[in-house]
Amino acid sequence: MINPDISIAHQNPAVDEYCAMRIAAGLSAKSKEAASIGLPNSLFAVCIRNGAGELIAMGRLIGDGGCFVQVCDIAVRPDHQGHGLGRKVMQELMDHIDRTIPAGAFISLFADGSANELYKKFSFGETAPVSLGMAKYVK
Repeated sequence: MINPDISIAHQNPAVDEYCAMRIAAGLSAKSKEAASIGLPNSLFAVCIRNGAGELIAMGRLIGDGGCFVQVCDIAVRPDHQGHGLGRKVMQELMDHIDRTIPAGAFISLFADGSANELYKKFSFGETAPVSLGMAKYVK
């Protein structure tokens, strides 16, 4: 059950809290430089904060807004996991997709760990063997 003392905002997190949240949630670290460039280019973002205003969950959509959209940065602070916040972030993102993204758009994501179980609830499915996700990291 989601705590009624939380607030949900459709905005990017601040650079520092974004970088800290990714590490706290077990995602790969991003530099402040990368976050400063990337965050303003979000198509849509969701921040969930506790009563003290601290970021406890987040998620973003990136892409061109018409043909391709990627769900990314789904993160929940470990001490708030298991309370439906990840599901709430995803619901906010999916509602935005349903309202604004045209039919036929390709919506993609990478599932870390067991997060694929959450994403299946939003009708995401694995693409293999038709296609395989690939990635290259800049060093």
